[in-house]
Amino acid sequence: MVPLHGLDPTTGVGMGAQTRPLSVLLVEDDRGDALLVEELVAEANIEITMVWAASIADAERELTLSAPDCVLLDLNLPDANGIAALARVAACDPTIPIVVLTGLTDEHFGVSALASGAQDYLVKGRVEAEMLRRALLYAIERKRAELTSADLRASQLRAAENARLERGLLPSPLLLGDPGVDIVATYRPSRQNALLGGDFYDFVQTPDRTVHVMVGDVSGHGPDEAALGVALRIGWRALTFAGLRGSERMRQLERLLRAESPGSGIFATVLSLAISTDDLRFTAVRAGHPGMLVHGPDSVEWLEPPAGPALGLGVGEWPINELELPIGHGLLLLTDGLFEGHSGVGNQRLGEDGLLELAKERADLPGAAFVDALIDGAQERAAQHGGLSDDIAVVRVERTRR
Repeated sequence: MVPLHGLDPTTGVGMGAQTRPLSVLLVEDDRGDALLVEELVAEANIEITMVWAASIADAERELTLSAPDCVLLDLNLPDANGIAALARVAACDPTIPIVVLTGLTDEHFGVSALASGAQDYLVKGRVEAEMLRRALLYAIERKRAELTSADLRASQLRAAENARLERGLLPSPLLLGDPGVDIVATYRPSRQNALLGGDFYDFVQTPDRTVHVMVGDVSGHGPDEAALGVALRIGWRALTFAGLRGSERMRQLERLLRAESPGSGIFATVLSLAISTDDLRFTAVRAGHPGMLVHGPDSVEWLEPPAGPALGLGVGEWPINELELPIGHGLLLLTDGLFEGHSGVGNQRLGEDGLLELAKERADLPGAAFVDALIDGAQERAAQHGGLSDDIAVVRVERTRR
């Protein structure tokens, strides 16, 4: 590789002043043609640092050492010619723009080169200084735009693929015909543009017509926590259909958490209900999770049955609480993201009391409208602090009159 010299042009180039000289690799076996290019560069009102390679092999060695802003490539070389020469240079670094040089008798190679990935072509003997300057600068800009467009397209495809995956991981209701309950489920992740976070929920109905409802929360907010939440949800569903209940089901979920956890110190809270559709009874098992709201006609109360520890702490039993739910009342299970946002007063958090106050103000609304209004109210309270910043899962379940 031989540096060409005699280059001392002005730096203003019409597309914005250069902050550094452009680096160009000239691949040309004819020294006379190389000197002609040097003369054109000197007249081109652009500062260029140029290196000359007399063969494709020399160019390949040079490209392993540094990445020029552009390659000026003759298509008729001793060790490669035509599209084969272009392919070998492009293979060294596909991000570098290439302008090809053709002879008067093989201009058709230039057109073929464009179809094969070159940014432009110039015909020897017809090149003027301004034409060379514009070809080099536009080739660089076109390649940059091409790479940016490719990156954007790849990002869009990844985002679409992730969205399809996340939608597939959200729970699908698994209820019998005429299940005897109305269920409203809402999920809002904290991660921007995400569909899943560390919170999770599920509801299924076993052959005895008992409706099982669960909501949980993995510590943390990233994709690893979302994946762990999905594993726990699917595990809970499988264990429920296998007939496990109470402490035994929680112990198996804890085993699953340890096996699937992305690191140490991860824990999860869970609230699991089993609701009879034949009478007013339901059972509640809490593993470190917040309580729930009981939403009746024009009334809301906070219900917090005795609990065991969160999953992942390695100790404890989880009591089964036998309770009753009057007809016309719904149970609203939630994660703490709904009440740990700010209340709008300084750094004060909304808290369970503030959430209950919001709920009572909206108690006359029916199920789905009540859920939406409650979340919107918490969001409004936290608006001046940037809104709610944690994942939110809310499930409301109510028996239907039969």
